Amino acid sequence: MAEEKMAPKDTEEVLVDEDGEKIEPPELVELDEDNTELNTVVDDNAYTENQIQVLEGLEAVRKRPGMYIGTTSVRGLHHLVNEIVDNSIDEALAGHCDLIKVIINPDNSVTVEDNGRGIPAGMHPTQGIPTPEVVYTILHAGGKFGGEGYKIAGGLHGVGASVVNALSEWLELVDVVDGVRYTERFEHGAVARPFKNEGPVGEGEKKHGVTVTFKPDHEIFETTIFEYEIMLNRMREQAFLNAGVRIVLIDAREKLEDGTFKETDLQFEGGIRNFVSFLTDQKHSEAVHPEVIYMRGEKGTSQAEIALQYNTSYTETLLTFANNMNTIEGGTHETGFKTALTRVLNDYARKNGILSSSDKALSGEDVREGIVAVISVKLEDAQFESQTKAKLGNSEVKALVDTTVSKRLSEFLEENPGTARAILDKALAASRAREAARKARELTRRKGLLEGSSLPGKLADCQERDAKFTEIYLVEGDSAGGSAKSGRESRFQAILPLRGKVLNVEKSRLDKVYSNVSLIPIIQALGCGIGEDFDISKLRYGKIIIMADADVDGSHIRILILTFFFRHMKQLIDDGHVYLAQPPLYKVYKRGRSGGEKYAFSDEERDKYIAELGTNGVEAERYKGLGEMDAEQLWETTMNPETRTLKKVTIEDALNCDSIFSLLMGDKVEPRREFIEENAKYAENLDI
Repeated sequence: MAEEKMAPKDTEEVLVDEDGEKIEPPELVELDEDNTELNTVVDDNAYTENQIQVLEGLEAVRKRPGMYIGTTSVRGLHHLVNEIVDNSIDEALAGHCDLIKVIINPDNSVTVEDNGRGIPAGMHPTQGIPTPEVVYTILHAGGKFGGEGYKIAGGLHGVGASVVNALSEWLELVDVVDGVRYTERFEHGAVARPFKNEGPVGEGEKKHGVTVTFKPDHEIFETTIFEYEIMLNRMREQAFLNAGVRIVLIDAREKLEDGTFKETDLQFEGGIRNFVSFLTDQKHSEAVHPEVIYMRGEKGTSQAEIALQYNTSYTETLLTFANNMNTIEGGTHETGFKTALTRVLNDYARKNGILSSSDKALSGEDVREGIVAVISVKLEDAQFESQTKAKLGNSEVKALVDTTVSKRLSEFLEENPGTARAILDKALAASRAREAARKARELTRRKGLLEGSSLPGKLADCQERDAKFTEIYLVEGDSAGGSAKSGRESRFQAILPLRGKVLNVEKSRLDKVYSNVSLIPIIQALGCGIGEDFDISKLRYGKIIIMADADVDGSHIRILILTFFFRHMKQLIDDGHVYLAQPPLYKVYKRGRSGGEKYAFSDEERDKYIAELGTNGVEAERYKGLGEMDAEQLWETTMNPETRTLKKVTIEDALNCDSIFSLLMGDKVEPRREFIEENAKYAENLDI
């Protein structure tokens, strides 16, 4: 090894120039044996070219997974499955696949198998590696950027398979093309077992198709446990959108009593007609007209399908899809549908004397109250606003959907005057209710009830005014409210005792909300308004914490408040402002000994503490309600940020959430009774 040299020599001498000015010694520089500079000692905080990093290959995906799958939460975890299934669906759209199997394996890896064409197995002409390896290791590589491979596809960015590979501990590929099996294994996105030709498949085995098995990386995701119901909702959705394609979902993690695994076989010949019927059933409301209205239109290579049905609920369910991707933020196809629906129903009402020339036109909200509609468009060059495909941007699609609805719905209404009248009666009732809500809102404004300066009398406000640091407890009952006021940290915690049972908004229109004595204080305290006046920027508290007893009545109050937020202030939940407090179920202590109490939040925890304290003289006191705790106990167990447990309310699946609220709070009793009977044993662990 060459001897290291340092220049200049480090000494204690003070150097001066010819004018006697001090000369600062130069920076310490390391030289190699040829006196070439190796490294310069620099300021660690300096922003130089050394701070510019280049992430190679899939490293960028592992560094910033949210850019590619939106989130590393349970939603992002399941998005991995969707990306792989979407590739199989694209094969179905191309007419080469009619069976897809999705299996949750015992180790929480997932297998997706299809009977499509398989991935071309030859060497890639520009990359010099096998084509399947290109698909799974190089971003923006795929067969959907042009050419004849796929005319219609959802995965247009060419990153789905490679992103799943990058975010997995390991991924194994079995590619069967023209009767020959090829395999490869990847670990953390890199090749672990090279691409190999395994030879011809055996007698009776499939001659073509892809099988992908992957295990998500626990270092990337918050959880790696797949939820069957979340996967089922997406697989069912895909089966509805692709009439005739069979999708089988299997959970192989635990055998049922009969020795088989949980399995759901999905195939719908009626396509989105069946989808609308299913969604209407999920609303647990009566259909306004028995038949599902179906419309289809084409222009060039683009297609649009629309199906709709009205029910007696007050909520709108509108789902839009582009190339089977759920465009949750809508887009041009949604705009085209809404515009045409409003125009067609107004034109029909005017033409048939249902609306006079002097009557105000029905609004978009009026004609969509109680609607369940699915809009599915398929086109060659779908333009999405992100990899997660949340919003469609193709301008020509708006005209296609508008034209299709205008023509087909007008024809349907003319041919079915009874159904037309039922739909318009529903819209007219909504219009009258909207007018009543406007008057009620104006009345409350005149009274100043909903103004920012008007706060409910029972509110014990906090001193802090910055919403980033504040929280409000919505507390069941005056007794618990009193303890909470005494025990709180008044600097940042506000307390609002609730007055009686909250209105069930699932059965009430907005005009009833404005006059309800149980909801007005909540609206006043939050300060962000509801309906047309809702403005999240005016929210006065960063955390809204629902604190109710750990019993059936408390659960009822929680679901009533959550229903109100979900239906009229949904952005509070979307933006992560709503929480559930977790009061203890038991106080465990030893008789005759002061101090040392333990608070148990479950029966298992109670038994654990009893065992720790010893069985002699140990009491486990069951709290019947929050009011039984004094201020100190309430602070220690439920309100102290250092020791409390809060559950954040999130919406991982808005459609399923909508169905649950409709089931629990809607008009139909029988489905609710069946749900309670089936789930009563899980009541303590049921998360809304």
